[in-house]
Amino acid sequence: MTMEVTASTVYSLPSARGELSSAVVDLLRGEAASTRRTVGEAVWIADAAQPYGEDLQLALHICYELHYQGFESVDPEWEWDRELLHLRANLEHRFLSALQRDVAGGSDLEDELARLLVEPAQGTGIGSYLAKKGEWWQLREYFVHRSIYHHKEADSHVWLIPRLRGQAKASLVAIEFDEFGGGRGERMRSQLFAELLTGAELAPGYLRYLDVVPAPMLALVNMMSLFGMHRVWRGALVGQLTAAEITSVSTARRMTAALRRLAADPACLRFYAEHVQADAVHEQFMRHSVIGYLLAREPEQIASVVFGIQATNWLEQRFTEHLLDRSWGAGRSSLLNPPDGKSR
Repeated sequence: MTMEVTASTVYSLPSARGELSSAVVDLLRGEAASTRRTVGEAVWIADAAQPYGEDLQLALHICYELHYQGFESVDPEWEWDRELLHLRANLEHRFLSALQRDVAGGSDLEDELARLLVEPAQGTGIGSYLAKKGEWWQLREYFVHRSIYHHKEADSHVWLIPRLRGQAKASLVAIEFDEFGGGRGERMRSQLFAELLTGAELAPGYLRYLDVVPAPMLALVNMMSLFGMHRVWRGALVGQLTAAEITSVSTARRMTAALRRLAADPACLRFYAEHVQADAVHEQFMRHSVIGYLLAREPEQIASVVFGIQATNWLEQRFTEHLLDRSWGAGRSSLLNPPDGKSR
């Protein structure tokens, strides 16, 4: 099977996927005279929308992006528009309520951390699949999905810095310093991933594949933005980052094995080599310096940290099922199809 992946040439507003995302896109484009009424109606639509569905997740992602790099030709003043923020709050409530319903919750942090260290059953994860039998087109699709995550991964964690104190803050800054290349632009993780995309003959630009990446990956990124933009969920974002750092090394090793098996460009290997070297240290920082000092000062945050770990695992599992079971296992692309019907 071959895969043709196309990307936007200019980073612009994506195509809508339903009533909610259409209302947001139309508002930001200013195309409809009754747009504000439409957005007001969308608030009620959100109450019945599928929380993990394409329409809600894209609408939420667009709203969040206004707080990051924004969209070309969209006025930056939209970032704090009251009606749009009201709609976003309804989308967040729907999404967050689903996450709280679908994970176990609780306060057994040590058990959650121990679970993260357990290797998945033989061949059950995406990394194992790609390392053992994945084809090049599948690896490239995986990169397309992860581009939405890696282009802004570290950005969402920066929201934590003003919300932590003391050693927890200092340790998080040390981790972020590595994520942003230790002060060297060419070593930033996002830049290394852009070079990986180039090495895989994919478009390296920021969020260029937003139109073809389906909801499972958007939900992961949206979760980080939600936790980051609400101080009340600072513990959950600490949990998410901890889960990411603890599992990163084993994932990077599997991806390295897949890339070597398929004789990939060295630029693809460099990104994962960086994770193997740095994230083992980051794991210890998160477990002992960030979580340890946060909970020593704010023990009431333990349930939030646990929730962040569980929500991350839940959404990562949904992403895995989308790729391995519903898409590749059925012999089809895991990406959204363009209007011309070609595989992207």
